Amino acid sequence: MNKKIEKIKEIVRNKLFDCPAHNFDHVIRVYTLAVKLAKGKKVDINVIKIAALLHDIGGMKEMNDPSGKTDHAIESAKMSKPILKKLGYSDKKIKHITDCIIQHRYRTENMPETLEAKILFDADKLETVGAIGIARAMTWVGRNNASIFKKVDIDKYAKENLGGCIKGRIKDKTKHSPQIQWETKDKNILTFLYTDKAKKMAKERMKFSIDFFKRLEREIKGEL
Repeated sequence: MNKKIEKIKEIVRNKLFDCPAHNFDHVIRVYTLAVKLAKGKKVDINVIKIAALLHDIGGMKEMNDPSGKTDHAIESAKMSKPILKKLGYSDKKIKHITDCIIQHRYRTENMPETLEAKILFDADKLETVGAIGIARAMTWVGRNNASIFKKVDIDKYAKENLGGCIKGRIKDKTKHSPQIQWETKDKNILTFLYTDKAKKMAKERMKFSIDFFKRLEREIKGEL
């Protein structure tokens, strides 16, 4: 057992907010996926494990900022530095870990550079599709008073609520929906994942998402 890893788990468990979409269960799933994606790769597995555990530790700051300007990836990296320093990690190791954390987010210009960062990115993104993706999306809806289902003109929506870019950050979360999230991001997941393992897993998970959104729309319309 890696005592430092276990200590980080303990710290993270006490720092995360209570949103089911981004709680400790999510962190552990990302951690497990990242380790799976890293298997057989020439990577620093401890960097991946630690970055996975700490990647959302700053989520509360973003959630509590109504301006939408706070980036939880940046905040998570900031919060991680003193934790890692106290545990005795070198400055070089800390930078590698925090770079991975900063680069794990999709709606940002901070793209993954190292293989470790790409693996964390992929593991986190796999959580947005499939049964778990739908479950997380619906808990996010309740948390942010958003819509269960809403179809919009994507180009117009991006201009009005995503800062003019489909990849932009959501301004008013109450105007969002799982359907919009699917159309603006998740259905294109295969175009921005990095590892072959993640792409293979995403393909399988996407089958569920596609069927779900088709079914949801038909039920919304009263066809079923």
